[in-house]
Amino acid sequence: MKKWERALVSPGTALGEAIKVMDREALRIALVVDDEQRLLGTLTDGDVRRALLGKQTLGATVESIMFRHPKVAHRDWSKARMLAWMEQHDLLQLPIVNDDHKVIGLETLHGLLQRPRLDNPVFLMAGGFGKRLRPLTNTCPKPMLRVGDKPILELILEGFVNAGFHRFYISTHYMPEQIRDHFGDGNQWNVSIQYIHEDTPLGTGGALGLLPHEQIDLPLFMMNGDILTNLNYLSLLAFHEEHGGKATMCVREFEYQVPYGVIEANGHLARAMVEKPVYTFNVNAGIYLLSPELVKRVTPGTRVDMPTLLEQEIDDGHAVNVYPLKEYWLDIGQVDDFQRAQQEVRGLHDD
Repeated sequence: MKKWERALVSPGTALGEAIKVMDREALRIALVVDDEQRLLGTLTDGDVRRALLGKQTLGATVESIMFRHPKVAHRDWSKARMLAWMEQHDLLQLPIVNDDHKVIGLETLHGLLQRPRLDNPVFLMAGGFGKRLRPLTNTCPKPMLRVGDKPILELILEGFVNAGFHRFYISTHYMPEQIRDHFGDGNQWNVSIQYIHEDTPLGTGGALGLLPHEQIDLPLFMMNGDILTNLNYLSLLAFHEEHGGKATMCVREFEYQVPYGVIEANGHLARAMVEKPVYTFNVNAGIYLLSPELVKRVTPGTRVDMPTLLEQEIDDGHAVNVYPLKEYWLDIGQVDDFQRAQQEVRGLHDD
């Protein structure tokens, strides 16, 4: 019998007996179910304290004390989605139910916070020339430029590894041997790395066609290899699973201030004047979650950029989600960005 099954109690169970169940299983919760194991409510440490402070006796039934509308997870939820749900609602335990509301499991925050092992593939794009970073990239591919004491690409990889991901693909084109020599097969990080080499550049999305499509069986993370971020990848995955769709694109809020006074006019008549207005836009952050179906639609040798690929999905009536990226994010595209990254990488690690 699984541990959570020993935490099931009937609505007529006395409070004293329920406390013994909670103490014995050390789950800090009792799941109140009917004869068919449908969830009726929960009893936690907090419920017990409130009951005793309210002068309830140990002979009172749990039905009179239990919380009748507990948050639950469903059987198809990933651990990432459960964790995001528990953090959102400040939960320590989360019952899992099937379509008939029968209890089929229980997750705890402590259990989920142990490093998960997530099977979603991660595709890191490292084939670009980095022309805007010359002369730094004359002898080194841009993703291998060091920020602090590590290459940018290694910082990205470690961010995913620390979140529990272990299946990696890296696209290469410019100076691929430097990337392969540094990362090898991923054994140093206890992960697997496969390389996808573009003989000729295929755009920012074309390398998807070179992936071993038979291995892409879960939503795939795709990320440019020149981004410094502390994005919560589990929250992104939970968002994607919750909203469905063929893709989720991370966006970053970007403000632009017009350096002049802007005149709004109707024909020859001025209607309003705004001095140096600020406009806000959502810009592509270079991080995506793609459904296996979308990945497999890109055929080998196809040259396509990611904006074009996603626009095609939208035109075909498929949902493409937008995920606002609020965490730290820096696109290291120019020398000024690279110098800024050197100053900010220490604070990023401290976070």
